[in-house]
Amino acid sequence: MALSTRIVPLVAALALATCAAAAPSRDAGESYVRPAAPPVPADNAMTPARIELGRTLFFDPRLSGSAWISCATCHNPALGWSDGLPTAIGNGMKTLSRHTPSILNAAWYKRQMWDGRFASLEEQALGPIGSADEMNLGLDEMVRRLKDIPGYAPLFERAYPGEGIAARTVARAIASFERTVVSGESPFDRWQQGDARAVGDDAKRGFEIFRGKADCVACHQGANFTDDGFHNVGVRQRDGVDDPGRFAKVPVKAMKGAHKTPSLRDVAMTAPYMHNGAYRSLREVVEMYSRGGDVHDNLDPNIRKLDLTAAEIDDVVAFLQSLSGAPVQVAIPQLPN
Repeated sequence: MALSTRIVPLVAALALATCAAAAPSRDAGESYVRPAAPPVPADNAMTPARIELGRTLFFDPRLSGSAWISCATCHNPALGWSDGLPTAIGNGMKTLSRHTPSILNAAWYKRQMWDGRFASLEEQALGPIGSADEMNLGLDEMVRRLKDIPGYAPLFERAYPGEGIAARTVARAIASFERTVVSGESPFDRWQQGDARAVGDDAKRGFEIFRGKADCVACHQGANFTDDGFHNVGVRQRDGVDDPGRFAKVPVKAMKGAHKTPSLRDVAMTAPYMHNGAYRSLREVVEMYSRGGDVHDNLDPNIRKLDLTAAEIDDVVAFLQSLSGAPVQVAIPQLPN
């Protein structure tokens, strides 16, 4: 090969490398392709019997002290697996301080809950049941109640042969069902797969702003659009509540007021938004970020004033709306007696 024919491609390659170095992309090489299946712990393989038991327990209000609050009361499949309220309503109609997080795609989270206090779906499943503010049922009493319902014994035996009805099998079954609650294919996914008409030009522009000027990918990364981290993003308070967030579990300054980064998949279905439900619409959320947050104490260093135009905000909202797929279809079970 002549020297000149080797130099030309070499110069071109160097030029491309220089351009890439001059304008790095925070999400370079980032994959937005939905995984084929959720991660599953070795000691709780997903089986039809375990999923069916978990689905039954998830919808059973007898897992609460009052016998009228089920997991599905707050995680309603018709409301994006949340409840549509600014903050949750718990035992005795008590208004709680945090917004009910959707369980969509929770199988991929490394930590559960707004403050990350649970490390797995199995841990999380029992937390609200035993909480005096939420479902208010002691775990020993929960087991006793389930044993008093004859129809549950064969369901547990099929799901966890020889292990019986116990807090551990309840937790594992509910977690198995929750791992089936995943987002469907969205217009954004179809666009990423090559269908240029799957989303509008506004959503395409919004994705570029999301990745570039707004730098949303600092926290919302990958297929689930989350870094699994905790950040104080400047959310305004509601009703004077100063929520310490992750700081209550990890008392270091950077965690004061920091809350978990939620997935953005199906985000259009889960209003209102943020850990305290302070914003009613996606547009309000994007406007808050454009202002650089509403409360600046201990603000995460990634949060800065963006000064997005009204048109740019419209485009980012259009992109966020493109992340919603067909709702998960789930049949309400016939509860055993």
